[in-house]
Amino acid sequence: MKRRAPVQSIGINDDWRRWIAENLVLGSHPDTLAGILRGSGVPPAVARAEIAAALASPYLHGAQRLHNRLAKRDWLLDIQGRLDRMAPADMTTVVPRRERLSGDAFLREHYLVNRPVIVTGMLDDCAARRWTLAGLADRFGAREVEVQRGREADPAYEMNSIAHKARMPFGAYVDMVRSAGRTNDFYMTANNDGSNRAALDELWDEMPALPDYLTDERKGFFWLGPAGTVTPFHHDLTNNFMMQVMGRKRVRLIAPCQTPRLYNERHCFTPVDGRAIDVQRFPAMAGVPVAECELAPGEILFLPVGWWHFVEALDISITVSSTHFRWDNDFYSHYPTHHDF
Repeated sequence: MKRRAPVQSIGINDDWRRWIAENLVLGSHPDTLAGILRGSGVPPAVARAEIAAALASPYLHGAQRLHNRLAKRDWLLDIQGRLDRMAPADMTTVVPRRERLSGDAFLREHYLVNRPVIVTGMLDDCAARRWTLAGLADRFGAREVEVQRGREADPAYEMNSIAHKARMPFGAYVDMVRSAGRTNDFYMTANNDGSNRAALDELWDEMPALPDYLTDERKGFFWLGPAGTVTPFHHDLTNNFMMQVMGRKRVRLIAPCQTPRLYNERHCFTPVDGRAIDVQRFPAMAGVPVAECELAPGEILFLPVGWWHFVEALDISITVSSTHFRWDNDFYSHYPTHHDF
């Protein structure tokens, strides 16, 4: 896909040179780039000379070879993507529900083959199912917690989550949740876990151990927010259990093999909006299978590593997510250290 031109348009600087090189590698025609440069105030002769220098550069030729390798990997990924698009809808757009799925069946049929599933019945008797906002506020109201605030003023709030961290008493936060109605402006998420794990320590003992699936570490990530909170499309770097304790959530999922079509330019994020996929703005998304489910209280969604997912709270919602599976889940150690793609 063509990269946008730099903001600065006076003469040729290194930003423009990077833009020229990247778009040539991506397959843009030199005449197209020359026209954009001229339209941005670059003299035609200078534009032609810069493009000619880029085309002759051995550095660009080396970058082109790396691009060719990526194109080969994209082709291999697209084989599975095309097969997914050929498959009946119930194979690619429906997340199956399995009642009290055994650990062995979960491992064989979902964990090892990287396929999502909703497990039911495993949270039925746990103490967490008796949580209420009033009860949690009574127990932990005076403790200081960390939350995300000011999200609605920032379209990239998830990518910029560090800038949105704020501290407040847990009771005050619960009051905000109860009185807010539908909003995405504040949310307690996994990004706040470093502070909240200790503040809400007793809660982990009230979640079920789930020894068929998890180790005995008894830890997780606590999510609490009003109806309307949205976690935009992204993928995780580990397998994840999303245990729904209170309220409902709408989840949309896209298989990892579709990654070349998701316009992933930064870390694990995409600009594609899960609420309404705009194929005019993102034409490569046309035909991409999107699975969708509504996660109800007491259900567990297995989010396999690499699966893109969009999550929207339909009610006031509490979710506890866990990653301490019995089987190897260290997929992040070899994740690329540079996050600009």
